[in-house]
Amino acid sequence: MSDKTETSFPVTIFSFGYKYGPPQDVNLLVDVRFLNNPFHDEKLRSFTGLEMCISDYVLNNGAGQECLEHLHKMAAFLAEQFRLNHKTELRIAIGCTGGHHRSVAITEALAKLLNSNFEGVTRFHRDIDKESH
Repeated sequence: MSDKTETSFPVTIFSFGYKYGPPQDVNLLVDVRFLNNPFHDEKLRSFTGLEMCISDYVLNNGAGQECLEHLHKMAAFLAEQFRLNHKTELRIAIGCTGGHHRSVAITEALAKLLNSNFEGVTRFHRDIDKESH
């Protein structure tokens, strides 16, 4: 199963902010509010998880790396099980407080990792443009 075409399966990963309400139609919902929050650093507040400074802040520490490793294993396992059981898609929602920093960084990193396992990985950021930081 090392050939990527053998593991074609739609996986959608998206970030959201809990303050706008959790999404309803997901298979796995992950709360990453335990990770270091760049919002509390005034120099980082105006950036988003799409930018390297935020991604580094969220991921380049023990909790961020371990979280991403566990999520990757779980998501790859679930996607494969869903595929084998003829499900149509795996939807993963990753939430933080506002949907600007932590959840965005984790979503981007997880999508990149899953792209090495599955074709059909898509991502979006539901709340990234809501309110100013």
